[in-house]
Amino acid sequence: MTGVHPSYQFGIVTLLPELLAGFLSHGVVGRAFASGLLTCDIINPRVFVEDAHHTIDDRPYGGGPGMVMMAEPLAQSVDHLKAKLGLDTPVCYLSPQGEVFSHQKARVLAQALPAKLILVCGRYEGVDERFLMTRVDFQLSVGDYVLSGGELPAQIVMDALARFIPGVLGDQDSAVQDSFESGLLDHPHYTRPWVWEGLEVPEVLRSGHHEKIEAWRLKTAMALTKSHRPDLWEKKL
Repeated sequence: MTGVHPSYQFGIVTLLPELLAGFLSHGVVGRAFASGLLTCDIINPRVFVEDAHHTIDDRPYGGGPGMVMMAEPLAQSVDHLKAKLGLDTPVCYLSPQGEVFSHQKARVLAQALPAKLILVCGRYEGVDERFLMTRVDFQLSVGDYVLSGGELPAQIVMDALARFIPGVLGDQDSAVQDSFESGLLDHPHYTRPWVWEGLEVPEVLRSGHHEKIEAWRLKTAMALTKSHRPDLWEKKL
């Protein structure tokens, strides 16, 4: 859709742009990108390498397994994106060393100014530390486990952050009612039919009594949080 001013601009540094194609083209977030409400500029560091093999990694100094992504192609990629998005665009490297990403962090990033973010997706054993020192503002982790690269974490960050951008969701109340917004898990949900495999929708949800429905939802959300995520429950006490 032409003429739409983007509410949030992403830049992505990745060796595998094709891994992002499906995410950027489908679902709620895909529609936001298609409409121009969100934009995403992707750059592959290999375009800045001139040798025949477009080499972007080398063996680590000091020895050890695996390969390390070189600083120069990554730095040039970030500089290229900043020239387009603005020099004040913050840069995030997706790494197990980073702050653990959360619902609250997504909200902070969505509401921060400028409404722009560059996400750097690593590969191999990691990246040259000098790139982190000179180009990266902060790091984020999506959990305590190892992935092959930063492309999946980048999609997680963009998806969670985009839900806070006005206009991305059909009903903005959806973001307000999401799990974790109140510090609790979401309440159970039901739809038609009333009875399925002998299980009935709770009577209170069919009562039309809004106060009783809200009380039931809060009670079940608290019970689920206490049972399934005691760590979250402890924070609520």
